[in-house]
Parts: sequence; structure tokens; C-alpha cells
Amino acid sequence: MADKAEGAFLTISELADDLGLPQHILRYWESRFPQLRPLQRAGKRRYYRPEDVALARKIHSLLNQEGYTIKGVQKLLGNKANGATATAAPAPAPAETGSFTDIGALRRIRAQLADALASA
Repeated sequence: MADKAEGAFLTISELADDLGLPQHILRYWESRFPQLRPLQRAGKRRYYRPEDVALARKIHSLLNQEGYTIKGVQKLLGNKANGATATAAPAPAPAETGSFTDIGALRRIRAQLADALASA
């Protein structure tokens, strides 16, 4: 968001506008992804911390740009899906621009994803 300082908390309407989604989608994601837990103040007003914003952006990207299902994203994020423990490890944080990428780590992640898809 251009009008707020980086690291500032966002309201649900600000985050929804930023992602181009209706607010009820963010509330639904909160019910499906336990990691997405914004602060709630008086009147149940939600405030998304920078880590919540990053997670919401990641979920949005996986669902709407990469074609994952809710269940697939839950597995990628390491949730318990339908009572079974997910086998996929959480996705690593994106590397900083210009930093060295460990090809071995990428291959391990690829293998974990392939295992998760095979067991689905």
C-alpha cells in the first residue's frame, strides 16, 4: 500500500483492496489457514501484521495464480487437512534479490511437493 509505511498494520479492507479480493474471502482464509491470524481489537476489527500480509499474498498467489486448491495450499503450508498431518514442509521464505540460490534446497522442495501430490 502506497499510503502506509512499510511494516504498518493493515485493516481487512486495506488488505482486501491490495489483493483485489472481497473481505469475506480473507475471513474465509482465516478459517482454513490457522497461520493467518490477524490481531482483533475492540469490535472485532482486524489488523493484519506484516507477516499476515505476506502470508495472505502467498495464499492468494498459490490459489489464484498458480492454480492450487485450498487443500493443496494447506498441505504446502503444513496444515492438518481433514484430520491427517500434512507431509509437505512449509515453503521457504523467498530469497533476497541478487542472493545465491541453493539448487539442492530447491530439489529437496521439489521432491517434497512431488511426494505430497503423490499421496493426495
